[in-house]
Amino acid sequence: MIPQAIAERPLDDAELARRIGQRDERAFEALMRRHNRMLYRLARSILKDDGEAEDAVQEAYLAAYRNIGSFRGGSRLSTWLARIVINEAYARLRKQKRAGVIVPFDAHDRGVNIGEGDMADVITEQPEAAAMRAELRRLLERKIDELPAQFRTVFMLRDVEELSVEETAECLDVPPATVRTRAFRARALLRELLSRDIDTATVNAFGFAGERCDRIVANVLARWRAGAAAAAASDAPADRP
Repeated sequence: MIPQAIAERPLDDAELARRIGQRDERAFEALMRRHNRMLYRLARSILKDDGEAEDAVQEAYLAAYRNIGSFRGGSRLSTWLARIVINEAYARLRKQKRAGVIVPFDAHDRGVNIGEGDMADVITEQPEAAAMRAELRRLLERKIDELPAQFRTVFMLRDVEELSVEETAECLDVPPATVRTRAFRARALLRELLSRDIDTATVNAFGFAGERCDRIVANVLARWRAGAAAAAASDAPADRP
């Protein structure tokens, strides 16, 4: 929760930077809470690892604090922070490659959650619906991770974080036309990746073998036997005195 004194009157970028430069802790906290989600998603799209993304964002904030005096307001503060996060994330990738570190592809299984704050409260859902929603989210996260890096980052900013083309271009320091092209390709690739899993799942949808098949057969046979027994009893000749 943003401190009340800051929340009452949202500060513009210049004022927020000025207060942070004066070591105003509440202003620094307000800055982090305002940009945490976008910056984490940006770092996560590059690093594909929850812990590494969190560490990158933390280091970026500390770097921003140390260099807040260099912010002149020529761009948005969010853009300035995004570039610091991008630099930090790519520096970590280079360090991992030099050290021969392999980042697990299934890092999302350790708790990444894209857009959970925008989802319906699963507490009010039936368990089956909540489980299906969670599985769909995990599937989407896996497929986003499979996108090439340049497409993945644009998709995260444009479609997940819902930044404009111009804002995304400013964050990534690329032309708006490049953002449009990469966003289009990212969506097309994601649809293709998802369609493969959906096609496979369709073949096995509403599975019938196993317990369900046995249960239906057993129930029908039981009712058939009961009916046959009743019919046999009605057809039996009555006892004569």
